[in-house]
Amino acid sequence: MNNFIYHNPVKIVFGKGTIKGLSSLIPKDSNILMTYGGGSIKKNGVYEQVKEALKDFNLHEFGGIEPNPKYETLMKAVDICKNSKIDFLLSVGGGSVLDGTKFIAVASLYEDGDPWDILSKGVEPKNAIPLGSVLTLPATGSEMNMFAVISRESTQEKLAFGHPLVYPRFSILDPETTFTLSEWQTANGIVDTFVHVTEQYMTYPVNAIVQDKFAEALLKILIEEGPKALKNPTDYNVRANLMWTATQALNGNIGCGVPQDWATHSIGHELTAFYGLDHARTLAIVLPGVWKHQKNNKEDKLKQYAKNVWNYEGDDAADKAIEMTEEFFRSLGMKTKLKENGIGTEKFDEIAQRFEERNQKLGEHENIGKKEVIEILQLCLE
Repeated sequence: MNNFIYHNPVKIVFGKGTIKGLSSLIPKDSNILMTYGGGSIKKNGVYEQVKEALKDFNLHEFGGIEPNPKYETLMKAVDICKNSKIDFLLSVGGGSVLDGTKFIAVASLYEDGDPWDILSKGVEPKNAIPLGSVLTLPATGSEMNMFAVISRESTQEKLAFGHPLVYPRFSILDPETTFTLSEWQTANGIVDTFVHVTEQYMTYPVNAIVQDKFAEALLKILIEEGPKALKNPTDYNVRANLMWTATQALNGNIGCGVPQDWATHSIGHELTAFYGLDHARTLAIVLPGVWKHQKNNKEDKLKQYAKNVWNYEGDDAADKAIEMTEEFFRSLGMKTKLKENGIGTEKFDEIAQRFEERNQKLGEHENIGKKEVIEILQLCLE
């Protein structure tokens, strides 16, 4: 295990009825822009709760942030921030809304050209508008980390950035806000969380027993509790445990001092950019392909995972681990093959070429380049 320094400044307010305490978390003289998505918060009562909690504040609104938040949409919010002198951002919705809000936070104060350079060129932002969140869809872990993923429609790109400036000042997590999520949204959240864990776990052993056991516990919770949420969506205890699992999966704890992969996410982002697939749906397709392709490099961890998460031991444990994971995804209603999603080989070379153009090698060993990306996509085909 490598040396590491870990610090997370996010204040988490967890539990039923916690939205009513929102006003105590934001400076009294704040000029707030509330951001949200397609309007589900107006159907499930969250919008009214937030408005009531902030009735004494100067509150502006910006809706319409997409499940894969688009640069083109977010720049409209940036204009509002500049014209209305916004000094606090409040994200109300899922992780995509929060990701988009993080970009708005840095883009609104960016003075060195196109804010897209923060993602495409790795330019470091110097300032950001403070932000907080009310989370209604657990999946991305964005509520307790400094990362965001943004799409740009005009260039068919989906890129990530991270910076301490965009840590939320606070995140309110009320599990009751997740009761009205569709089966589709619930399944997406479970898979997204699952793959966040495996990106930090499924590499090679480094004697990080605490991180490994923590990761394995999170995976077992998802396997056990995920189907319960689909069967009984208003079970508070199930929803609460899934919500907290999603937060723990990507707040830095299980990734401290250990090698990390992220090839599945990187390839998945390109599938979203080209085909518009939900993020979690791309992960369910790509993860088995990455593991099959990298089986020899991941064999020790695959066997450990088979034993400690699936209670399976045997000579074929590595193969069985991949098979059981794919079966779990399918049990949640996921299509795990490209052809099932109407996708063939027509874009394979173009997708792989992007990594070569960025001089980007994927995986914990940085051994996945253009050729290997194409091979992985072939394994995902059918």
